Amino acid sequence: MKEIIEQIKKLAIGKIDENASLNKYTTYKTGGICSCVVYPKNIDKLILLLKLLRTNKIKFKILGNGSNLLFSDKKYEGVLIRLTEFNNLEIIGTRIKVGAGFSLLKLSRIAAKNSLTGLEFASGIPGTVGGAVFMNAGAYKSDMGYIVRSVKVLTPDYRIIELENKELNFHYRTSFFKTHPNFICLEANIRLHQGSRSAIENLMKSRLKRRLESQPLNYPSAGSVFRNPEGMYAGEIIEKLGLKGLKKGGAMISDKHANFIINYQNATSSDIKELIEYAKKQVKDKYNIDLKVEQEFVNWE
Repeated sequence: MKEIIEQIKKLAIGKIDENASLNKYTTYKTGGICSCVVYPKNIDKLILLLKLLRTNKIKFKILGNGSNLLFSDKKYEGVLIRLTEFNNLEIIGTRIKVGAGFSLLKLSRIAAKNSLTGLEFASGIPGTVGGAVFMNAGAYKSDMGYIVRSVKVLTPDYRIIELENKELNFHYRTSFFKTHPNFICLEANIRLHQGSRSAIENLMKSRLKRRLESQPLNYPSAGSVFRNPEGMYAGEIIEKLGLKGLKKGGAMISDKHANFIINYQNATSSDIKELIEYAKKQVKDKYNIDLKVEQEFVNWE
């Protein structure tokens, strides 16, 4: 791995964080050490990096803000790629062209300032645009699939193509990218609508107030652990089982919202995973409901 890191440096790919603690890169604030995190300067450097890693059969993963990931506590023997340099932003009327590394929270605020409506649902999602497209992030009965018109994509054979909305297969918390992980989102073309800035900002403020009252935002977490089953709320199901406040090591099923697991006291990833699996099993045993985990488990094999 040292030789690969030296080659990455020689190719001047971009900033490198060696032996990086993953608790800096995930919203759970847990995880082991990663061999290195690389920040490619541009598309050409990204392609150079991917060719190097694939040729040498080095494990890698594109990483956004880590807001939907649970890395294991062991070392990630590979390279994590962050596209934070892909942060271009262009607003033309009601259309926004934005890089995959741009903050979704920041984008929702910019849209509001420009009196553009349609992104209010994203004002509480702490991910990147690319990560949000990948998982079709959403809230309040809306998601990226409603606003993304097309995406600029890097294919596995290093071509840059444009995929239209109908090709992106957006469904509840999934997209084309989840089933085609070797395709990389580089940029999104978003279409919003003209609205009232004050109405948009008031809606975002009221939703923030509701989140602060109902969600444990003062502790590290990854948001909702489970998808809501059809016509039901996962948090209510878990609460009915009396699991609120259940602890494992430094992790706890939030006593404020049962569909959140929080890192309240130096939790390990294993603590969190055990709570997820326990809650899932209890719901299955009691109600015969197979809750689907929203978070992605990485490096557990």
